[in-house]
Amino acid sequence: MTGTLVLAGTPIGDVADAPPRLAAELAAADVVAAEDTRRLRRLTTALGVQPVGRIVSYFEGNESARTPELVEALTGGSRVMLVTDAGMPSVSDPGYRLVAAAVEHGVRVTAVPGPSAVLTALALSGLPVDRFCFEGFLPRKAGERLGRLREVADERRTLVYFEAPHRLDATLAAMAEAFGAERRAAVCRELTKTYEEVRRGPLKELAAWAAEGVRGEITVVVEGAPAPGPQDLTPAELARRVAVREEAGERRKEAISAVAAEAGLPKREVFDAVVTAKNTPLERPTGK
Repeated sequence: MTGTLVLAGTPIGDVADAPPRLAAELAAADVVAAEDTRRLRRLTTALGVQPVGRIVSYFEGNESARTPELVEALTGGSRVMLVTDAGMPSVSDPGYRLVAAAVEHGVRVTAVPGPSAVLTALALSGLPVDRFCFEGFLPRKAGERLGRLREVADERRTLVYFEAPHRLDATLAAMAEAFGAERRAAVCRELTKTYEEVRRGPLKELAAWAAEGVRGEITVVVEGAPAPGPQDLTPAELARRVAVREEAGERRKEAISAVAAEAGLPKREVFDAVVTAKNTPLERPTGK
């Protein structure tokens, strides 16, 4: 009989938010895989629990190498618990590789639901929450970061990002460039902690505020793109949207279909716009 993999959500700030099952699972697990074993010890001390199982580290640097070892324990019947520093494993944290390997080997995977920075920030943002997408961390290099943002500039759903405090000002400035300076957003800092703060406003104002320096754990929530008006859907704009999707890896046929569906237009009209854009000669610069 195979064992069970338990993904356990841990507090994102206030340890009092720990779900009651967390302590019980920590005490019962045969193996506890932790992103940071020192943080795990602080957590178990706060919860008043003493794990009896083996404790091993499981972080980005050793995730690939340690996964086979944990899968071996699982297939041998052990109950393996995975905890990360805060929130749910696998969500911008180690865990995906282990879950995928466990599923491949027919191992049962369950979870101890817990606090989530993504959902907490979304709820506090004051922005629409009926449809959203989580984008995780953006690339560190400025060009790659701006390119990634431009890929979702037309996304209608609310966007949620994680960001490091020392890169927040640059990220908000890039968002203002890609999404528009007046696009609404919320910067959620130190959620559930003593100095929790939610700063709301247009991206240009938030970028100016962040330029003064910000500390703590950061989650950024950005309003989705407004519905395009008829005046926005010029052939050039339709062709641009197709090009953005192609640059992101979509085939042209699928990109045209997606843009047509978003705009409520026949695919032929979008196709013609793309053909026209390709056949329009570039204007050569003039000057000395």
